Amino acid sequence: MAEPTRVALWCRVSTDEQTTDNQLTELRQMAARRGWTVVTEYVLTESAWNGKHRAELNQAMQSARLGEYDVLLVWALDRLSREGVEATLGILRRFRQHSVPVVSLQESWTETGDPHFAELLSSLYAWMAHVESQRRSERTKAGLARRKAEGKPVGRLPGAKDRKPRKRSGYVARWEHERAAKAAAS
Repeated sequence: MAEPTRVALWCRVSTDEQTTDNQLTELRQMAARRGWTVVTEYVLTESAWNGKHRAELNQAMQSARLGEYDVLLVWALDRLSREGVEATLGILRRFRQHSVPVVSLQESWTETGDPHFAELLSSLYAWMAHVESQRRSERTKAGLARRKAEGKPVGRLPGAKDRKPRKRSGYVARWEHERAAKAAAS
């Protein structure tokens, strides 16, 4: 009798307001339906925009190289990367080199027997994820620019109190830095 397949789960959200609960529940259910044993869960609760997900990704890759699991189960490929075709294919290839296929709950074609077809489809999905990420960023910047042009406050209102400490990164950190530099120059 073959040994049960050992699986690692990979979950990631894009903002602090989101939760991985839905992803984890469905991934655990999929693993159970297939008779797979979940040996580890990689759960990232902050945006990949700041690059902090790379440490977890490197740990998952190291564990794959050491043979600690047989399959990496993800909610969707864009949870691994939205950096574009080359980055996503590079990640998938590295896992495949360690004999660990990446299986996506949302993209059933990742389990195709033809690796060339899977790579073609992965390229398309990686491109779409990257474009969507760029569009979301452009919409956010356009909304901030419009509010600024209308003379409306951008960001927090003066005197606003946070319920929890905010993380400062990306365009918010740049905007605050530029604002502070202008105030210092005045």
